[in-house]
Amino acid sequence: MKLSSVHHISLNVTDLAAAMAFYQDILGFSEIDRPDLRFPGGWLSMGDQQLHLLQVSEFTAPKGQHFAFGVRDLQAVRSELITQGVEVSEPTTIPGVCEQCFFQDPSGNLLELNQPLAG
Repeated sequence: MKLSSVHHISLNVTDLAAAMAFYQDILGFSEIDRPDLRFPGGWLSMGDQQLHLLQVSEFTAPKGQHFAFGVRDLQAVRSELITQGVEVSEPTTIPGVCEQCFFQDPSGNLLELNQPLAG
């Protein structure tokens, strides 16, 4: 068996409308059609991958669990997020690997910005 790529990431969110607005208005993803799955949720396109949001009222985001967005200019993306009111950690460097920083969506899901180091 050979897996080729990630098709989608699924995240639980406590407030679907707030999450959809965040991922569309702040991060620039596009809403895509979602079949009637008989529970609240929304699907978004993020390039070649998708993000599936599932509304779960009593959800608490797991500590440390996250996924990362690859960026070419971490400082520029970080500054843009801060300008839009998003709290973003100070960047840190993993020597020989990447520069990274973290922020959260409205439900507390941890998200990373990751700029690989030239090497």
